[in-house]
Amino acid sequence: MSVPPAPPSRQRWLIPVLVVVLSITVAGGLLARELYRRPDAPQPADGEVIAPPVTTSDASGEKPGPDRVEVTADAANHPQDEAVRSVLQAYFKALNAKDYDAWAETVSDARRAKTPEADWHRNFQSTKDGSIRLYRIEPGAQGSLRALVGFTSTQSLNEAPVDFPHECIRWRLVLPLKFEHGSYRIDTVDGTATEHDVC
Repeated sequence: MSVPPAPPSRQRWLIPVLVVVLSITVAGGLLARELYRRPDAPQPADGEVIAPPVTTSDASGEKPGPDRVEVTADAANHPQDEAVRSVLQAYFKALNAKDYDAWAETVSDARRAKTPEADWHRNFQSTKDGSIRLYRIEPGAQGSLRALVGFTSTQSLNEAPVDFPHECIRWRLVLPLKFEHGSYRIDTVDGTATEHDVC
């Protein structure tokens, strides 16, 4: 016995109802994904750059870790990622190699003037930096940039900060970058934007 076809009136509203139900289901799924997904990095509030939690050091366990600059997805998406990464890499390489002239090429005139070569060598004789990570790049005043950077430093106790005397320190700080002499250079650092803890 064959089933009679559905009345034309039922067929007319059945398709629009199915379209509405499917649309609501898809929209609900997309909304849930946005609400419950974890962000790649903390978002700044009121224009401030905030540091994400410090991750453990490199897999080898050696401190301070490699001096190659790692970049988060957030920083990699910034238009000046390559310029910032390049100057950071040159800065840390020069510091680890104790090459003042190379270091001076990575910093602003103001920072170089505040750090004479003799003082620089005296303050960084034993310092080694590694496990470097660029977390975020933000715009600063007058075309400058601010880079949120984390790294590990090892040093002798006499070269450690007077108020934080440790041989291994994990740093998180905002480095201001000024466009000078045709490239971005690391400017003088505001101590209030610096955080640190023991390795």
